[in-house]
Amino acid sequence: MDWLLVTWLAALAVLVFLVLPICWLIVRRRWLARRGGLFDCSLRLRTRTPGTGWVLGVARYSQDTLEWFAAFSPVVRPRMVFPRAQTRAGEQRAPDQIESVLLFDDQRIIRLETAGVGSWELSMSTDSLTGLLSWLEAAPPGQGFQGSVPLRPAG
Repeated sequence: MDWLLVTWLAALAVLVFLVLPICWLIVRRRWLARRGGLFDCSLRLRTRTPGTGWVLGVARYSQDTLEWFAAFSPVVRPRMVFPRAQTRAGEQRAPDQIESVLLFDDQRIIRLETAGVGSWELSMSTDSLTGLLSWLEAAPPGQGFQGSVPLRPAG
């Protein structure tokens, strides 16, 4: 094989396996941002080991739901959906030492309780947290939290 052809094939492989996925993630984030208020928001998927289980992502408000997307996923559908009528804010806290290494600076952690589903911890900036709490409280009359999910301590 000619060395020029090998070089060309290697450059093409780099383009396909490195550059295209990065471009897709950029295009995906811009597309998500155009369809609603988008903000950085990490979600804790596993809680067995203290301080671990966090997945970086973004969230957006879409009508009466909060949609969460993993940051490094090629999927354009939300991984988690929190309906406003079935979600309420639980306790808030600062990240512990392990979590502060994994999460962005100046983040707060909030527990969201969802009727019939359970509870989830989300980490976001204080400005985004204020926006989330305002959005939850601004539900139309009669559409507030409906359910009996008890508040539990984080852990």
